[in-house]
Amino acid sequence: MSHEEQMPLNTIVAGDCIAGMRDLPAGCVDLAFADPPFNIGYEYDIYRDRLACEQYLAWSRDWISGVYHALKPEGAFWLAIGDEYAAELKVLSREVGFHLRSWVIWYYTFGVNCRRKFSRSHAHLFYFVKDQERFTFLDEELENRIPSARQLVYNDKRSNPAGRLPDDTWIIPPGESEREDTWTLRPQDLEGCFQTAEDTWYFPRVAGTFKERAGFHGCQMPEQLLARILRCCSRPGERVLDPFSGSATTLAVAKKLGRQFLGFELSADYARHGQARLEGIRRGDRIEGAPEPLMSVPKTGEDKQAFARQAKGTIPAIWNNDAARERAYRESQLQLTIQGVREAFEGTRDGFSVDRVVADPELNRNFTERCRTLGLAGDVATWNHLLFRLRKRKGLPANATSRATEVTWDQCDPYLAASEMALQGLINDERASSLDEILCDPALAAEFDRLAQDITPGYSPLEYRWAALKIRKQAKIARGRGHVLLDVHKNQLSRQLAKASPWAELDLNQLPEQAGLYLLKQQRKVLYAGETRNLRRRLQSIRVEAGSTSPFASQLLSLGYVTKPLESSGPLAWQSCLVTKYNPHFNFHELRG
Repeated sequence: MSHEEQMPLNTIVAGDCIAGMRDLPAGCVDLAFADPPFNIGYEYDIYRDRLACEQYLAWSRDWISGVYHALKPEGAFWLAIGDEYAAELKVLSREVGFHLRSWVIWYYTFGVNCRRKFSRSHAHLFYFVKDQERFTFLDEELENRIPSARQLVYNDKRSNPAGRLPDDTWIIPPGESEREDTWTLRPQDLEGCFQTAEDTWYFPRVAGTFKERAGFHGCQMPEQLLARILRCCSRPGERVLDPFSGSATTLAVAKKLGRQFLGFELSADYARHGQARLEGIRRGDRIEGAPEPLMSVPKTGEDKQAFARQAKGTIPAIWNNDAARERAYRESQLQLTIQGVREAFEGTRDGFSVDRVVADPELNRNFTERCRTLGLAGDVATWNHLLFRLRKRKGLPANATSRATEVTWDQCDPYLAASEMALQGLINDERASSLDEILCDPALAAEFDRLAQDITPGYSPLEYRWAALKIRKQAKIARGRGHVLLDVHKNQLSRQLAKASPWAELDLNQLPEQAGLYLLKQQRKVLYAGETRNLRRRLQSIRVEAGSTSPFASQLLSLGYVTKPLESSGPLAWQSCLVTKYNPHFNFHELRG
């Protein structure tokens, strides 16, 4: 059994994270982010954040050990913590087995105002790995980089156009400074002191008035900060764990970035609100907030147009051009959705082909439910269309189909005409333009099934749909062969099929049980031209009755037929010949030469 089958995914588990992580398979997640209670007396929903020091550290060791257990050998662990226990939890994490790669300072505005000490405006972000030699760190991805001082301040053409990774920084440099003041109201005013290319990260704290505020939880990380971590230390499709789900922001960002996720939350109320938040998110939705806050606004008193002009030139358009960013957002959501469709297909195909997964109602339910669980943008028709697009662009593993759908021409012969007429009927009525459109859209597929059932009852939706797929697949070959037959036999066919008998006067039990060709006509108009391996079986299967919604309800219907061996010509070749000659109303248009 795989890790995915053993662990809950894309959800929040209400309960204690220590017990929950203990029950997870060892090495099942790729990245863990934890923002635990800081033990500073904050009143949570059902938890009071005030333990004795020894008790808090013992509890911290337990949950950090749980993270270590759940993390893959090459996985990463990020820990957000305040000043009070930063040093202790750093040492404790090392004792559990983690190795520190970076100690990042998150600097924010709107910090907590303190009366008898300096106001808090930062938190510590520890970046740990289990293995110092093997880990994921996607440093070359443009979205993980930021503009350098050469780009942002000096407009230096020699700068690396891809910018650089964030580093540590000092807000006011040590030693002598040309600045007379030692304070600032806004980080963007610190041109020479607070550079974006440093690893003290500036992201505004999510204040109560901010649009991204979830509303039900008092402590919430900025989405852009978490996005930076997830983009650097995990890939789409990998699993992200948050032991303290809280406002569900880690999980929300994971879902937006196409990661799978699992959160634990002690408060059932928070878990319920968090789950509701996640249900409103689709994979690829944009991350709230500015990707690089120092680039999003000018300095105090600076003209916005001047700021934009200065930032232009050495900086990639995606960083300072709204239209370029919009294109990038849209393309990112499309690609993440396509990747999710691929994941859903691989997880539910059961060895079958793309055609079978779309055409088979049961398999398609499983596939589209997985797409829904992954939080993909769109609907059932969208996901089915994208699956066909993946197949067409060779975006799926080659030769991965291990279970063939075996339906012979003889097996589908009784209902083949019903499938073809239902297909072309929807196209004639301009309700669809192709078989793909019909199969992808649940409403159209159901209407196709109803029409086919009304013409020739007694078969399953999969049988009707698969027959239509066989017709479409064979059409191109049949057209070429049918052209040869028409060139030689068109006059003979006209003589043989000229005699037509009124349907009402026919005794279908007297029709030959042989292969042959036939025309169904209404007065002089040919409604359908067919070939069949058994004339009696085929024509007995077509429902023609007063009051029926079948296209053959009219009493003016007539039949002309001729026996004809079909084996040497191949499937649908004679039918294509007839379709080209008579242009019937209900034959599949791609059979027409």
